[in-house]
Amino acid sequence: MNGNDNNSGASLKITGGRLLNGHGDEVSNTALLIKNGRIAATGAKAESADADQSVDATGCVIAPGFVDLYCNLREPGNGQKGNMVSEARAAARGGFTTVCVSPETSPVNDSRAVTNLIKDSAYVSSPIRVLPVGALTRGLDGELLSDMSGLTAAGCVAVGNGSRGVSNARVLRRCLAYAQTFGLTVMLRPENQSLAADGYAHDGLVSARLGLLGIPEVAETAALMEMLLLAEETGARLHLSQISCGRSVEMIAEARRRGIAVTCDVAMHQLVYTEDALSSFDSRFHLRPPLRSEADRQALVAGVRSGVVDAIVSQHLPHESAAKQAPLPDTEPGLSSIESVLSLGLGLVQAGELSLAELVRALTTGPASVIGVNATLEQDEVADLCIFDPDAQWTPSRQSLISAGHHAPALNRSIPGVVRHTYIEGREAWVSG
Repeated sequence: MNGNDNNSGASLKITGGRLLNGHGDEVSNTALLIKNGRIAATGAKAESADADQSVDATGCVIAPGFVDLYCNLREPGNGQKGNMVSEARAAARGGFTTVCVSPETSPVNDSRAVTNLIKDSAYVSSPIRVLPVGALTRGLDGELLSDMSGLTAAGCVAVGNGSRGVSNARVLRRCLAYAQTFGLTVMLRPENQSLAADGYAHDGLVSARLGLLGIPEVAETAALMEMLLLAEETGARLHLSQISCGRSVEMIAEARRRGIAVTCDVAMHQLVYTEDALSSFDSRFHLRPPLRSEADRQALVAGVRSGVVDAIVSQHLPHESAAKQAPLPDTEPGLSSIESVLSLGLGLVQAGELSLAELVRALTTGPASVIGVNATLEQDEVADLCIFDPDAQWTPSRQSLISAGHHAPALNRSIPGVVRHTYIEGREAWVSG
């Protein structure tokens, strides 16, 4: 977060709108007063107070700033696919005030030096809070343990292997046991690499009809079961990232009943799209894990509603145009999604599949609890908040997107939800228009 232009000492009063505190409680906002980067007062006391600035939020929702547990800001890197300036600003435009960045940087974030490089770049260039996730293994190769204690001391909030697996169960067991001694959260995406192999689509009806190489659901569930059993044995705090199958939700719910310390998240596009998105060979939807069946999508949405799925993530992975313009099997997986997360979620709200409170919870207090930070709008708490108009429309396009990646999920069509303001510690990180 850029400290060079921090004006959080100024006072701000927000009037009107609906206030959602992240826990499901909603109130009609008379006023919200922010001073010195924190929420100083609410209600009548805030309404009667003087402030340096005032914002009228009539017709809008006021929510805690969104927290993303899995995002790629592409820095350090070669800049071709994006950088801290473009991607952090895109996140602020999407209503995010805190993002956890994947260790899949170039070079890999497996040392204090790279962690400090990310933090220094964020301080200079990012309008929002950037939290590094350290590599679980050196070079993300899944063989030698990284310096987890050093990474934590340097500022990493968790350790993980990004989109890469740890195929050797013995190494994974050692990683979890080592992380447990330091009380670290281990973020892992469950995928059995032997079963997934070179697949790039869900192993279902669409892949069979079009002749696409499929990734079966058991590639996820087999790896997930192994991770749960090892977490149970070692006592490690496990976070399962970017699940895609309905069966995974059932297995995680059962693991919690057995007392295993496990949390999980799902990418927003898994809640909205299915394998049918690949019917026209649209390379934007070449994803890993792949988009699954309608039954899986509904089960994942139900998991968000019930709270088994703790968080919704962006899985933001920007690419240059050439990476998405080859024949489908040769393209690189990933969506440039962080600017569209709220809008896609509001589509689920309009369809009656999620309530607005459930959506906000999965974008705020849910992910915040995984990394041990606060994301509520309570007095004396840090003033990280997002003000959005749920009824306003916008159209993602090459011209309107901030991200260097223009392969957004809802490209060139009107979608609901415009973020009017994003504030971090009382400082404006984004204002529409």
